[in-house]
Amino acid sequence: MTKNSAKKTAGTATAPELSPDEISGQLSQRVRALRKERGWSLDSLSAACGVSRSMLSQIERGEANPTLAVTVRISQAFGIALGDLVEAPISTSSIEVIRADDRTFHYRSDSECRIRTLSPLHLEKDVEFYEVLLYTGGQLKSAPHFKGTREFLTVEKGKIQLESGEDSTLLGPGDSASYRVDVPHTIINRGRGEAVLFLVVIYQN
Repeated sequence: MTKNSAKKTAGTATAPELSPDEISGQLSQRVRALRKERGWSLDSLSAACGVSRSMLSQIERGEANPTLAVTVRISQAFGIALGDLVEAPISTSSIEVIRADDRTFHYRSDSECRIRTLSPLHLEKDVEFYEVLLYTGGQLKSAPHFKGTREFLTVEKGKIQLESGEDSTLLGPGDSASYRVDVPHTIINRGRGEAVLFLVVIYQN
């Protein structure tokens, strides 16, 4: 399939012109979704971008129209381009694609692991889906989530140790586990190479 035919198949169209109110609404949803996806509080985002907590709260509720300077600072805090924060979606397709090289969906990347979000950022959701790459000797240590929250984990590659509260087990390729995450929990790479796993987080309604 050629590049042009792929675009036609995806059903792309020119971006619609949005009114100021529509742009403000889209911005508020995007900021709120990105903040929640990263697990940040309003205070955390405020510290990252230098915009007051009250202003950020008003932006997320659609009660304030931020200046260009404020919007740029917010986009820089999230590590994305300004256009990615405010532009209207141009695709009319019902298929949402997350590209492997889209760093907007890189939730975390450091010496221990890389976590990539596989679920759309803009959705208000009770389920989140992640790909986790644990480097040799790396671990993902987490504080308790909200009461009733559970995770479902499947190992694609490597050998890991899973700890949930006082319980612990070893998992290998193809193994899956479900466990509480409203207690301290840790995923540790016990193999000799990188470990790859897929993680689903389910919040209690």
